[in-house]
Amino acid sequence: MILKKIVVCIGLLTFVAPASAETTHDTFFENFSSLCGQAVIGAVVKDNRSDARFAGKKIILHVRDCSPSEIRMPMHVGDDHSRTFILRKVESGLEFRHDHRHEDGKPDDVTLYGGVTTANGSGGQQDFPADAKTKALFVENGLDVSVSNVWTVTITPETAVTYALNRPGREFKIKFDLNKTVDNPPAAWGHR
Repeated sequence: MILKKIVVCIGLLTFVAPASAETTHDTFFENFSSLCGQAVIGAVVKDNRSDARFAGKKIILHVRDCSPSEIRMPMHVGDDHSRTFILRKVESGLEFRHDHRHEDGKPDDVTLYGGVTTANGSGGQQDFPADAKTKALFVENGLDVSVSNVWTVTITPETAVTYALNRPGREFKIKFDLNKTVDNPPAAWGHR
């Protein structure tokens, strides 16, 4: 884990201040930017509900489109190319969204849900609790149980990326091995 710290020396006492939110958010974003263009293999490592959509499927994360303020990462599950993660710099920190599309490219009724960081996190881990827009979308679509979702994304450069979903009664986690690169998959549905 990479953390930048400020060390202040006062006489014989040394005080180590934790990295600021701006520093940790920037480091986290830069860690993902360094993966741009790579596609890596993942596997479900925790699933307390045995989600059939992922069982026995090849899972690929493709860090595909990168700009100084946004990274788009399609997650392919077998022949399902409906999911794209969006990591974006925003004024208050970092935003993480799920862009879900149908095969014809049209947005799913439940799309662009996610949240914004509410704490500093670290250069290797950030939590994204469901925001108000997401909660309203979930309630509107009968997914009330999901309003307490927290998505946790971690990155250990040169080792692994993990994506986790947690809420009361639900634990789901995928780990992507950065040493298991593959050829780039096709574009996610609705993207070129």
